[in-house]
Amino acid sequence: MDKDELVDLLKQLLKLPKECEWVEFKENFHSFEEIGERISALSNGACLFNQQNGYLVFGIRDNISVVGTNFNPSLHKVKHIELENALHQYLSPRIDFRFYKFDYEEKSIVIFEIPAANGEPTRFNYTGYIRVGSYTRKLYEFPEKEKQIWNKKLSKSFEGELSKKNVLASDIIKYLDTQSYFDLLKLPYPMKIENVIDKFLSEKFIKSSGEKYHITNLGAILFAKNLEDFDSLSRKAPRVIVYEGRNRLRTKRDQVGIKGYAVGFAGLVNWINDQLPANEEIGKAFRTETRMYPVIAIRELVANTLIHQDFKETGTGPLIEIFNDRIEFTNPGLPLITTNRFIDEFQSRNEVLASFMRRIGICEEKGSGIDKVISSVELYQLPAPDFQTKEKHTKTIMYAFKEFNEMDKNDKIRATYQHACLQYVSNEKMTNQSLRNRFKIAEHNYAIASRIIRDTIQSELIKEDDPDSKSRKYAKYIPYWA
Repeated sequence: MDKDELVDLLKQLLKLPKECEWVEFKENFHSFEEIGERISALSNGACLFNQQNGYLVFGIRDNISVVGTNFNPSLHKVKHIELENALHQYLSPRIDFRFYKFDYEEKSIVIFEIPAANGEPTRFNYTGYIRVGSYTRKLYEFPEKEKQIWNKKLSKSFEGELSKKNVLASDIIKYLDTQSYFDLLKLPYPMKIENVIDKFLSEKFIKSSGEKYHITNLGAILFAKNLEDFDSLSRKAPRVIVYEGRNRLRTKRDQVGIKGYAVGFAGLVNWINDQLPANEEIGKAFRTETRMYPVIAIRELVANTLIHQDFKETGTGPLIEIFNDRIEFTNPGLPLITTNRFIDEFQSRNEVLASFMRRIGICEEKGSGIDKVISSVELYQLPAPDFQTKEKHTKTIMYAFKEFNEMDKNDKIRATYQHACLQYVSNEKMTNQSLRNRFKIAEHNYAIASRIIRDTIQSELIKEDDPDSKSRKYAKYIPYWA
């Protein structure tokens, strides 16, 4: 935090009528043991009172008057060990507390910012502490409070964390494209800025902090005018690279988006589609272009790449790579479900973000996006998309057109499994005939489809709907999980 943010925080704490379970004021440092016990107590108290942090403030008398302190945590040592390191050695779990030293009204102030306990009590020297009113007591004396802490795991979602703190109402308009919010929801733009602020507060795009506001990650990632304005999110901008040929040796274009996902989504999808090859067809009167890849599939896969990424993975963001023979969509983090269940299951680690993107029509309802991808791919007679997981990321590959004879065995098995899934979620069953239609196999080549079905069964991806049926001609098949 910079000095302005620290001063604003101090002013908010000084407005409290007295110390409480998650805030304690002290004039000066007394002992290593005392400060360790206070950190434990304030961390546990913040958990019980649903606060993200507890605060230990030096330089304030108990009557909440600013007197300053001569305590400097950076210089204090415990048996030749720096205070911060010594505290970490005695605290369990090792919470990421931080301290800040600054001047306020020409007096020295020190604030310890202490994360709330999460899932288990914070202990100092193997003992947990708790504040009861303005007194610090041992936690085991209050078993009900200790039980609450064990049972209370704070929800620290990416969306709710703060990307920019202590900004004015006018800065909300400066950093976020508020007009686009109302346009996307087809609402009239309010006449007063106060009404804009109220709407963004209700959507949890911002949080109130006295006379100022904090912009949440949710608000910034959706509506940032420029993601570079938000240090924690600048690396989460989508990047599109267009290569010459089928490998990464030569780059034609390398474009990084700057806008929030809701604001920039349409432009991102249009730019990608403009880079893709199209075939020109000459009709009776007009020339028309037929795109190599279905637009709806591009749209859905871009949306999935943005929405289902793991924002906790640092140093990388959504990546779309365009080659002559394929497009690769890569997002940080591993999926919460197996790739084989993408078509019928839905689970997102960023559900608040996904929910808003559904509201504005950017992504489909739960579980109905990938089936549109598969359906459109079948319509275009493209090879089946390949959903892959790597060490720390998820990748989807969509391939350009191949003749049936150019597809290898894995291509055909993957397509057969996805076709069976698509049929199943559409209340149908895959048959030899439906698979022949998928691959455009002539009816007299019935045996070719049968062989592909047999290979897919051996791969344990599909099974017979009725194993007791004697008829091979009219046999039906379903996914292994059905």
